[in-house]
Amino acid sequence: MVIFIFQGIWLFIDDLAGKGLGIVIIAKFIFYFIPTLIDKVLPLTVLLSSILTFGTFAENYEFAAMKASGISLQRGMRSLIVFVLFLGVVTFFFANNVIPKSEQKMFNLRRNIAKVKPAAAITEGVFSDFEGTGQGMNIKVDRKHGEQDRFLENVIIHKKNNQNINTTVIKAKSGELISSEESDIIQLVLKDGNYYEELTPKDAKERRKQPFAKSDFETYTINIDISELNDQDLEEDQNITTNKMKNVSRLIKDIDSLRENNLEKVEAFSKNIVNRMGAFPVIVKKDSVEEKSEPELIISGKDKKVKKDSIRTIDDLLNSMQTFEQLQVIKKAKNDVSGILSTVIAKKDELQTRYKFYNSHILSLHQKYALALSCIILFFVGAPLGAIIRKGGLGLPMVIAIVLFLTYYFIGVFAGNYAKEGNIHPALGAWLSTLIMMPLGISLTKRATADKGLFGFGSILDRLTSIFKRKKKDSEE
Repeated sequence: MVIFIFQGIWLFIDDLAGKGLGIVIIAKFIFYFIPTLIDKVLPLTVLLSSILTFGTFAENYEFAAMKASGISLQRGMRSLIVFVLFLGVVTFFFANNVIPKSEQKMFNLRRNIAKVKPAAAITEGVFSDFEGTGQGMNIKVDRKHGEQDRFLENVIIHKKNNQNINTTVIKAKSGELISSEESDIIQLVLKDGNYYEELTPKDAKERRKQPFAKSDFETYTINIDISELNDQDLEEDQNITTNKMKNVSRLIKDIDSLRENNLEKVEAFSKNIVNRMGAFPVIVKKDSVEEKSEPELIISGKDKKVKKDSIRTIDDLLNSMQTFEQLQVIKKAKNDVSGILSTVIAKKDELQTRYKFYNSHILSLHQKYALALSCIILFFVGAPLGAIIRKGGLGLPMVIAIVLFLTYYFIGVFAGNYAKEGNIHPALGAWLSTLIMMPLGISLTKRATADKGLFGFGSILDRLTSIFKRKKKDSEE
């Protein structure tokens, strides 16, 4: 756990270091971060501890003494099997209740830190929002430095109007955040820059001229009101949830609603495209009385019915027109098809995002069950493996445990990414690594019970030899 905590701290070091945060806030962040590591730490812990324990037993000939006393390997593992089954139940409870709450607490704490500490809200190299200030402002800087990152370099600011439209752009070579504990105002002092604003006149004719205003400045000060942040609680829970922040019941409910919503979106879009194309009209069955009442056309006194529409192909349609009419029709059709293709391509990206979000929910649901079962499966991999290699300590068992865990973990990561993209079913993405480890656990348990080695080359050669002897005997007969 300590190793994974240090690895995780490096991911969030920019959010915590140099922001003037107290040790209590940092301790809370680490406390909320620890449960999110369980899905990585617990399977590795079970695998390593089982290899170490049974490897030490085998190295000290404890299993030989047990077998001499008539105690089999399964009987020796019985108490630990009961414990691991109980651990699996506890793990599922933890994954279903504690980890989602911890994810939400950590997310809200990071968000609230950024709101209370405005400098923390600014990330180098990307546009960042000033949360909660009511300014409607995005800011991007190339570099922050100085005490509490108060000095900024190469500042770009986008300000939005009341309609939430970006109409103002401010660029400056440098800037400084000036604040005081006694004041509710933060001053952003910009130096050596340019100001550009799009004007929106009330008169429609003037708006068509697209007027704007621009200017240069040596010093420009923006006052940011943060009075609403004075009472900001770092522990405040906001109604922001992702798939990682939901338990099983919430995930099942959201999966159903997301599936129905996606189907409605696809059906509505399909109807829209069909109506725009007009190529698949809905055939309405006419009333039989009306059909009989329609007069039949007769030619040359013969009872021969003539179809009202003699145009049956596109070539017939074009041949019935003049050249300029043909060009108009073809151009119109080409524009319609181009417009429909553009709409389909734009909608495709939206639907892919929706289905990726839907797949991530299914993946999270199955991962909660897979995590609990993985602890049981990896125990049946580690325990017989330790009995077979007959090595205790932190040498060879540690290497084998890490190699097996990395195999298990990377298979899970790749399968999860494929599942989110829709390349494989999300349920398979969650269970694939566990299903691959299951045959390995069964095979190792059988070999350890039969007192066989890790690689039974001798038995393989004996089996091949017996096969060849049998074939030779059959050929002689």
